[in-house]
Amino acid sequence: MTRQMTRQQTRAALIAAVLGVAALATGLVLTALGNSVAYFYTPSQLVALAAPPKNIIRLGGLVAAGSVAFRSGERSIVDFVVEDGRATTKVSFEGVLPDLFREGQGVVVQGRVEPDGRLSALEVLAKHDETYMPREVAEALKEQGVWREPSPKP
Repeated sequence: MTRQMTRQQTRAALIAAVLGVAALATGLVLTALGNSVAYFYTPSQLVALAAPPKNIIRLGGLVAAGSVAFRSGERSIVDFVVEDGRATTKVSFEGVLPDLFREGQGVVVQGRVEPDGRLSALEVLAKHDETYMPREVAEALKEQGVWREPSPKP
């Protein structure tokens, strides 16, 4: 003897199936994002960590004055220091820097922290306006009390 489902039972089964599929999709998305998320740090936050992060991170701050040094060789390699007023982090980058990269400029660098504490950068981000400061960097510098307001343009 076959038993037919009532409308209420059919609706409940449909809702349960939709919720199950949504939960599965959410789990898959979170798993995929978990592997690609790059956390943001300032140099002082990076120094304060008990152990350096193993994943790719974003480091933001100002390029320290007098710290940019180009190495010669097969490819273009540049070493520089990112500072936030309290701490510094050495950065090495192999590749072409943005045209507007310079000392005193606010930058966000994405890469991995090496065992010696140096950040091996995969990407260097800078913006076109000389008063630009990446939002994450500006907020972090404000929190630490070392924020310098940009001078107004004439």
